[in-house]
Amino acid sequence: AQAAMGRRPFRCYRQSKGKPYPKSRFCRGVPDPKIRIYDAGHKRADVDQFPYCIHLASWEKENVSSEALEAARVAANKYMVKNAGKEAFHLRVRVHPYHVLRINKMLSCAGADRLQTGMRGAFGKPIGLAARVLIGQVL
Repeated sequence: AQAAMGRRPFRCYRQSKGKPYPKSRFCRGVPDPKIRIYDAGHKRADVDQFPYCIHLASWEKENVSSEALEAARVAANKYMVKNAGKEAFHLRVRVHPYHVLRINKMLSCAGADRLQTGMRGAFGKPIGLAARVLIGQVL
């Protein structure tokens, strides 16, 4: 009945309010997180092998989507491989997306008013995962 819809912008989910909602036996049908690999570069390197340690920290208490974590990992990895070489660094994503994001789907086509329930039964369906991040937490 309806063509492929665009994703809801993440500003709808950025605010970290309420309790964490993890995947469980009650919350099923959750899509897989976009980020699969949390380590990159020279993984088995010794602690003293690299002279510098750089952290990316969050300035606010918010949700960070698994898509954003994956994009950040890919960008950082590409930059480091290009400028330092494959074995000259170790990159780790420290936060994991466990918080399930929900959407209360609304139809917006002709004749939708007969199908729509509005806010009745408004508990949404799972659409993605996010990591809940605190102020100053290392990503």
